[in-house]
Amino acid sequence: MGSVEVPVLIVGGGGCGLSASVFLSDQGVDHLLVERHPDTSRVPKAHYLNQRTMEIYRQHHVADDVLAEAAPLDKFGKVRWQTTLAGDGPLDRRLIHEMDAFGGGSLEPTYAAAGPLLPAKLPQMWLEPILRRHAEDRNPGRILFHHEMLSFTDEGDRVVAEVRNLDTGETTTVTSRYLIGADGGRMVAAAVGIEMQGPPAQVNTTTAYFSADLSAWWQEGTLITHFLSPEDPDLSSNLIEMGPSWGKDCEQWGLHFAPGPPGRWDAETVVPRIRELLRIPDLEMTVHKVTDWVVHAHLADRYRAGRVLIAGDAAHRQPPAVGLGLNTGIQDAHNLAWKLAAVLGGRAGDALIDTYESERRPVGRENVDWAVSAAVHHQAVIDAVGAGHNIPAPRRRQRLEAYFDASPLGETVRERAREIFHTHRGGCQSLDMEVGFHYEDGALVPDGSTAPRRVPMRNEHQPTSRPGHRLPHAWITRDGRRASTLDLTGRGDFTLITGARDTAWAEAAARVAQKLSVGVRTVGIGDGGQWSDPDGAWQAVSGITDTGALLVRPDQHVAWRSTHGAQDPEQELAQALAAVLDR
Repeated sequence: MGSVEVPVLIVGGGGCGLSASVFLSDQGVDHLLVERHPDTSRVPKAHYLNQRTMEIYRQHHVADDVLAEAAPLDKFGKVRWQTTLAGDGPLDRRLIHEMDAFGGGSLEPTYAAAGPLLPAKLPQMWLEPILRRHAEDRNPGRILFHHEMLSFTDEGDRVVAEVRNLDTGETTTVTSRYLIGADGGRMVAAAVGIEMQGPPAQVNTTTAYFSADLSAWWQEGTLITHFLSPEDPDLSSNLIEMGPSWGKDCEQWGLHFAPGPPGRWDAETVVPRIRELLRIPDLEMTVHKVTDWVVHAHLADRYRAGRVLIAGDAAHRQPPAVGLGLNTGIQDAHNLAWKLAAVLGGRAGDALIDTYESERRPVGRENVDWAVSAAVHHQAVIDAVGAGHNIPAPRRRQRLEAYFDASPLGETVRERAREIFHTHRGGCQSLDMEVGFHYEDGALVPDGSTAPRRVPMRNEHQPTSRPGHRLPHAWITRDGRRASTLDLTGRGDFTLITGARDTAWAEAAARVAQKLSVGVRTVGIGDGGQWSDPDGAWQAVSGITDTGALLVRPDQHVAWRSTHGAQDPEQELAQALAAVLDR
């Protein structure tokens, strides 16, 4: 039996754990990652990377590799509801409704104004190899797949874990300062008494992952297409492109069946069911996997227990509606990584790590609740058009015939339905859920201001530099090069953003950084500054005057601001950093 000492042990090599590894490496934190599976995910799982996640990957130089494989926005920027994929019956292949979604179509200018990158679509089976490659490149020999943590003990000043190499059977004792449980809730949380809170499992569903050529029937351009069968509620489903090519060239698909008991089908018996559902009786296909899974709405009662922290699905599980699950986990890791780096580097007190829970758990609560609300509302929408799961076959046909009727009454029915579908924008146009989450209590210094009112449907975002919020995005220029204000932030340092010619803040930052041994980079924006604001975009959202300043954390959230300057900039900045870092 060997032994290893490392500052951080990450348990779990999925999207959250691998992202945490990348973020820690970029901030110089030595760590070990163990994952019991021999390779990254072989099923697509989550497939939507929202705007905030893509900004984070941009900061850590992962975004370009993601975009090289991801579907372009015009291939997934809609959500569609139709009766069937194929078939030649009078109600087959009929479009019920479609709407722009997730930054596509008419939404693109709004999303483009909110951040430097648009959302992306890349299922986890293609994302995780990219993350693994980046993690291994930055932390060679420390990303250990086919290694299982058997047990661990929090001894107060350290965590001692037993890890088995599943190839050789060899067991290693790993001693770490902190342990991150990114294992999907399999072991870590329960072992330290963290409990998941929420209602019993909501519903069981079955997903088939298969390869087939659907180019003759597929209408490309959607993130998800819902089929609302006119004949049988059990034939309703939704179909999602899973790549690796996109649009009509897509080879692999994920088909989610209507809710039902587990064990209904296996890789052989599901084939005729897929053919029946898609109305393609002779479809050639290869079924890769059939999985039963349960929709949960659970949140951990704590995100920290001593030296053990949890993230991702270990901390929150929600319906797939809105696509918040994986994104929330990646954003958990982003929040936690810089705090661990600061504490392990001696730049902050341990209480900084407590702010991981006080900041991220309320976001987890909101995201779980929002996903549940969106899922329930979607069911109400399809019930309203007569195609809900509880509407029996004869009535379904009658309702859909009335929906498509060419009469004036049919036109009225469709117009009513359009208005009902429009209320689903909170489920697929919720930009503010993607980039507008913020922190009220944590590693920040409140300035007494009130947060901007959030639009109830969350389909609009109001940028603000209020402490706790994400730094507003604006395009700025320097020597002919364009960058986002988010690009100014360091992957380990704080950033002080000032007016163009205000040297007092820059001089104060240099002295405070030296005194506290904290990295603080200073950037002036405006005429005559390091960066220019040619369109006035930054001035419109900065929330500070030419003599003010913003202190931005390594995770791109504002820690503190002085809107109009200070009599003693050094003292104010030193006090702010000390408060944020528990010094």
